[in-house]
Amino acid sequence: MPDANVFTVGRVLSPLSEVLYWVALPNGKVIRAHLSKPLSQAGAVFQENDSLLLEMTPYDFEQARILGREPSPK
Repeated sequence: MPDANVFTVGRVLSPLSEVLYWVALPNGKVIRAHLSKPLSQAGAVFQENDSLLLEMTPYDFEQARILGREPSPK
């Protein structure tokens, strides 16, 4: 059985390209994050300080996939 992916939130520090961003995690670590395929196809663009929902594998904590904006609290 494969290990489950890790879901977390992060804050955009700066864009690297149209689909790649520097993102800060809650623990202060800075990683690269790329758009998921549906977001990339939709032309999603994020700005500095946007809060994002991220997916990471348990094997590589240096990069993540951006799943979308973090849902705002109600």
